[in-house]
Amino acid sequence: MNSPEPCRLIGILDDGWAGLGELARARLAGCDLVIGARRTLELVAPHLPSRVEQRAMDGLLGRVPEWVRAARGAGQSCAVLATGDPLCHGIGGFLAGKLGADAIDVLPAPSTLQLAFARLKLSWQGARIVSVHGRDSGEWFDGAPPEHGLYPLLRAAAGPAPIGAFTSPANSPDRIARALVAAGHGDDFRLSVAARLGLPDERLDTALALTNAAGMHFADPNIVVLERIAPPDTHAIFGFDDADYIQRAPEKGLITKQEARALSLARLGLRPDSLVWDIGAGAGSVGLEAARLAHAGHVWAIEKNPGDAANARTNAHRLKATNYTLVEGKAPDGLDAWPDPDAVFVGGSGGELAALIRLVLARLRPGGRLVMNFVTLENLATATATLAEAGAAWDVIQLQASRSQPILDMHRLAAHNPVWIVSTRKDAP
Repeated sequence: MNSPEPCRLIGILDDGWAGLGELARARLAGCDLVIGARRTLELVAPHLPSRVEQRAMDGLLGRVPEWVRAARGAGQSCAVLATGDPLCHGIGGFLAGKLGADAIDVLPAPSTLQLAFARLKLSWQGARIVSVHGRDSGEWFDGAPPEHGLYPLLRAAAGPAPIGAFTSPANSPDRIARALVAAGHGDDFRLSVAARLGLPDERLDTALALTNAAGMHFADPNIVVLERIAPPDTHAIFGFDDADYIQRAPEKGLITKQEARALSLARLGLRPDSLVWDIGAGAGSVGLEAARLAHAGHVWAIEKNPGDAANARTNAHRLKATNYTLVEGKAPDGLDAWPDPDAVFVGGSGGELAALIRLVLARLRPGGRLVMNFVTLENLATATATLAEAGAAWDVIQLQASRSQPILDMHRLAAHNPVWIVSTRKDAP
């Protein structure tokens, strides 16, 4: 028995039928069923035979694989229309995943992103491509979670590459500009907008200052291109000095010291995409360096002291840490809203240490690590006893560092208080 012919996944731009190649036109004219958004169906409807069924998928994307399966099962020829290149932030990957690659045949048009770079006469092979063509999450704010619609773009802004972004009426160029300014990137980029590509009223707005673009209105649909005009963040990825962090005054020094911070981060075993909890964040030193190491992940931090929490927020903004969310409160309150972590650092427990350890052990992902810092014997004893009761293997490192200090025309070593670094790893199944 012959297998059904594949569904044709055909890219189309706003110039409609005129912009399609001969093969794409022939495929559409020979179909029994054509599926697409209403606006794309309207572009081809006058050119299709009357026998061709047209089915709008607006708001029904999840049913498209079912429609394609049914058509192919009935021996019908079908096609799905998509904007531009269906495999560049389009429906192509979704359909291939649901139906299998052999069930589709892709005839792409140029991506609208490609056209935007061409209109601007910019090379795009090194660009970072993102899509904010999603739900309306409102304006960007410091500490926004990964679910925010502008999150992919703000994370891309941390890198050195130019950015090409698919937009939406909600996540528009002006909102993108406001988000970049709010995140501290106001002087880092120039923004260009290519609107209504391929239509008679096509428009280009080029090399706009973000502060200017933030108050403008742009026609839909559009593409945003961001050209970097200042180098990316020049701070170190790891190994900040203690003085680099704003700390509680006048009690300077109430942060995890650089030596303990370095060893604790090493014990956390972070990957680029790690999800991290920082409990008892203080000034944010451990969590913010973790956010730089886990640059494709996210850090959730909690701090009960209002002054320390304010300092952590300020430090996060100074470092443009858009993958860092700080909650002011006392753990474990609120941790149930956080995703299961790959790594957890405990710098302060607020008197709930045993309960906190049990909660973290239950929530850690397989292979995840818990690292805790203590300066008192009592907390060290509570931690090791709780871990032993839970059947968790643990180890302790005593770190006692001394730093040089001048004395007359010479130097001496001034000792810091010892820190116990307790680590455990959740065994993979």
